[in-house]
Amino acid sequence: MSEKGYIIDTPQLDVYQQMAMDEYFCERMPYKYILRFYNWKENAITFGFSQRYNQIIEKLPVEDRELSITRRPTGGGIVFHKNDLTFSFLFYSPGIFNPHQTYESLHKAISEAFSEKGIFLEILNSKTSNYNVNDPVMDCFSKPVEKDLMIGSKKILGGALRKFSDYMLYQSSLQIENARKNDVYRESIKNAMIKLHLITFEEYKIEKKDLEIIDKIAYNKYRSKDWINRI
Repeated sequence: MSEKGYIIDTPQLDVYQQMAMDEYFCERMPYKYILRFYNWKENAITFGFSQRYNQIIEKLPVEDRELSITRRPTGGGIVFHKNDLTFSFLFYSPGIFNPHQTYESLHKAISEAFSEKGIFLEILNSKTSNYNVNDPVMDCFSKPVEKDLMIGSKKILGGALRKFSDYMLYQSSLQIENARKNDVYRESIKNAMIKLHLITFEEYKIEKKDLEIIDKIAYNKYRSKDWINRI
């Protein structure tokens, strides 16, 4: 028997609202599974929960220093959101948090779903590629880590995790040519989650009442210097 889940094609939001929307659904979880595709209002940057803001700013290319930037609730490194397909997956995951196993199972499912469409991704199994998650300026896509998805020597998909009580938040970025324009990529990601968790998705339409709360979270937290500069 399949589980019910929501799939959300988000209205155009800025980076602060994007992070706030993931938190909003983490707190509510109307179903055990929610797959959300971001729709970007503008180019932006996110960085991991444990990274150091001042050192990140110093290392950014000059042309990117005016982009909106905020800290994610999940880990990982710097991600540039310019042409990527960004998505999040919230799912029921009670018990002990095993990030390595969770990361591997998600990426294995995505890799298999892409291969069914004739797009062959390799899971990086080199432990020597790992980095210190507290590296203050690590760029996610310039330094692949174990279980990232690759085409040749290029990382094209990575993600970050955080556990909220019995639920897991996975935030991910697909950085491949035409990532946002090719519907095959969205369909493959959706199919991966369906197969992995036996989900029947239905569409969730974002309503005004949702956006009102999301805007408050964005303003009070993800836009705030206290959050962005916390380390």
